[in-house]
Amino acid sequence: MAASISDIRLLLKVKALPKSPNSRRVFLTGGTGYLGGALIPILLERGHHVRALVRPGSKAQLPSACEVVSGNALDANSYRQLIRPSDTFIQLVGVPHPSPAKAAEFRAVDLVAGREAIRVCAELGISHFIYLSVAHPAPIMKDYIAVRMECERMIDENHLNATVLRPWYVLGPGHRWPFVLLPFYKVCELLPFTRAGALRLGLVTLDQLILSLVEAVESPAQGVRILGVPEIRSAELNLAREAIRKTA
Repeated sequence: MAASISDIRLLLKVKALPKSPNSRRVFLTGGTGYLGGALIPILLERGHHVRALVRPGSKAQLPSACEVVSGNALDANSYRQLIRPSDTFIQLVGVPHPSPAKAAEFRAVDLVAGREAIRVCAELGISHFIYLSVAHPAPIMKDYIAVRMECERMIDENHLNATVLRPWYVLGPGHRWPFVLLPFYKVCELLPFTRAGALRLGLVTLDQLILSLVEAVESPAQGVRILGVPEIRSAELNLAREAIRKTA
């Protein structure tokens, strides 16, 4: 699959960043999706080993350096034996193009996949669990938010060391129409009575979210760490600072 201009731009940006001296072994679900397809090449470029779970029989178009394993994200027993020796688990499975009309799908896919991943990681004692959640509270997408909050509760109940990312809307290829709202957001972020909400429900770019996931991989959490929109936006700077600190 040919790399897009956006993919190439992000890869060049990552090449300019100092690398972490510690590589991770990452097990990833949702590797063929919108985020997974962008994240895997960046993790490989950073020197991490990536094992991606795909559905049985699917012809995943993943980089050759990525180890591809077959299983069902809705049934942890189908991939339990494939996780080790990974120390980091990234849960990206979710219904594509979320909308209020997909409440049943959220519970059938997002919730089940999240529950299975959390359960098996707790049983295996995986060092670091990374979960893509969503910003909340919010005035819309209540069923989607409810599922993600339920998974966050399960992470707490299972005492996982975890990084939970809470973006609201991700700007990128095929998801560009909210760019017209950026001036409105900027004004709201400046006003004291709208600042907190505007930041919590702010827009992030695909590049920012991918770099935030990379930062989570390279700086494992102890306990549960929450990354909201402001933290996601600052991931590139944090990556550079952390890599320099570790090599100093």
